Amino acid sequence: MSQLATLKPQPLWDIFAKICSIPHPSKHEEALAAHIIEWSKGKGLHVERDQVGNILIRKPATPGYENRKPVVLQAHLDMVPQKNNDTEHDFTKDPIRPYINGEWVTAEGTTLGADNGIGMASAIAVLADESVEHGPLEVLLTMTEETGMDGAFGLQPNWLQADILINTDSEEEGEIYMGCAGGVDFTATFDLTREALPQGYKTFTMTLKGLKGGHSGGDIHLGLGNANKLLARFLAGHAEELNLKLLEFTGGTLRNAIPREGHATIAVPADKVAELTVLRTRYEGILKNELAAVEPNLVLVLEETSSALKALTDDCQQRLVFFLNSAPSGVIRMSDVVKGVVETSLNEGVVKMTEDKAEVIFLVRSLIDTGKNYVVNMLTSLSKLAKAQFRAEGGYPGWQPDADSPVMHIVSDTYQKLFGKTPNIMVIHAGLECGLFKKPYPLMDMVSIGPTIRGAHSPDERVHIESVGQYWTLLTAILKAIPVKN
Repeated sequence: MSQLATLKPQPLWDIFAKICSIPHPSKHEEALAAHIIEWSKGKGLHVERDQVGNILIRKPATPGYENRKPVVLQAHLDMVPQKNNDTEHDFTKDPIRPYINGEWVTAEGTTLGADNGIGMASAIAVLADESVEHGPLEVLLTMTEETGMDGAFGLQPNWLQADILINTDSEEEGEIYMGCAGGVDFTATFDLTREALPQGYKTFTMTLKGLKGGHSGGDIHLGLGNANKLLARFLAGHAEELNLKLLEFTGGTLRNAIPREGHATIAVPADKVAELTVLRTRYEGILKNELAAVEPNLVLVLEETSSALKALTDDCQQRLVFFLNSAPSGVIRMSDVVKGVVETSLNEGVVKMTEDKAEVIFLVRSLIDTGKNYVVNMLTSLSKLAKAQFRAEGGYPGWQPDADSPVMHIVSDTYQKLFGKTPNIMVIHAGLECGLFKKPYPLMDMVSIGPTIRGAHSPDERVHIESVGQYWTLLTAILKAIPVKN
C-alpha cells in the first residue's frame, strides 16, 4: 500500500488504499462497513444504518456555509470480484493489491475496485479534510450495488436531508452524467436429460480464454469477445459433423461482466479426433482474424480429459446449444436522442450447469423501458422455442435526463472555470443508482461525476492517476459553489 501514499491528493489515496485492504465484494461488505462506521464515530460524526445496511454519515457545514443547500455524496460499498485464471485470490478474505503502473493505478491479477472505491474514498476524504469548504453534508454508502442494487432499492424516504445528490460512480473525467440506463435480469433454465456415451468416444475440455472481459454496460459497444457466444458458435457449427456430445458447458461469473472464459466438456468418436483438432485450429484462426483489433490474446485450448458425467441427449443438447448460439448479446440499438450512446443492449453473462439443470443469465439494459421490454420479449420467444423455463427479475428504472438540472449547470460551469474547457454532458449506458433514488426522493437534484477508469469489472481495471486529482479538484470546488438554500 506504500506506493499509493506517494500520490496526491491525500487523504483520498490513503483512504482508497485502506478500502483495498479490507475485502468487500458484493454480499460481503460488512467488514468494510464496520471500519467506516468506527472511523466516523472516532471523528465525532453522526452515523447510522438503515434496514438494508446503507450507511449515512452527517457532517456539519463549514463555518459561514450553514445556509447553503445540503448535499449528499453517494457511492456504493461493494466491488466486482474478477481475477485472472492464474491468480490465487479469495475476494472474501484477501486484500486487493494495488500498484502504480505508469500513469495508472491497477491491481495484481484482480479487479482493483476503483469502481466505486475511488468515489467512496473521495466522499470519506471530504469528511476527513477540514480544509474542504462545504454546506451541510451527508455521505450515503449503499449496499450491494453490483449484483442487484440492493441498497438503492431499499432506500427509504425522509432519511436523507439533502436537496442535491452527487453520485461518484461515473468513469470518465471531463464528462458529467445526467441520465443512465435501466436494466433487468433474464434467466433461461433448461431441464437436462442425459445418456451414457457411446463406445469408442474420447473426451476433451475445450476452453476459450484470453479475452479482455469488461463492463457489460460501459464496454458493450467496444465489440469485445463474449466467451459464451464464441464457444457456442463452434459447438453449433460443428457438433453434427463431428457427432459431438456435450457433457458440460460453463462460462462467465457475473451477469454484468462480459465473459472472459468459457469451458465445454465434449466427446467425439475416436475417428473424429483428428478432424476436431483441425477444426479447433481453424476456428481459433477465424476468431483471431475477426477480433484481432480488440482481443489479441484470445486462445482456444483443447485438452483430453475424463469425466464421470453422462452426455446430454441429442434433443437436449441441440436446444441448449442452439439457444446459446442464437440468443443476441451486445448492442441492439444506438440512441437517436443521445448521439454515440448505446440505447439498448444485453450481455449473455453466465452459463452454469449441474447434472440436471442449465442456467443462462443475461443482463438487459436500455435507456427506455420499451427497449428493455423488446429484448425481454425476444429472449422469451427464444426460450419458448428451446423449451426452456424463463424469468425476468430484478428490474430497475433508468435515470431520466433533466436538461434544466441546476446542479448539472453548477458542475458544468465549475468545470469550465477550473480547466478552461467545456465538459461533455452525457447519459451513460451503465446502470447508476440515481434512477432508483428518484422514487423515494423525486425532487432531489442529481448529477454523477468521477475520474477515468478503464476495464471496470475485469482484472484489467485501472484508474488514471491525474484524473483522480482533477476529479477531486472539481468535487471540492462544486461543494464550495453550492448556492444558498431558499
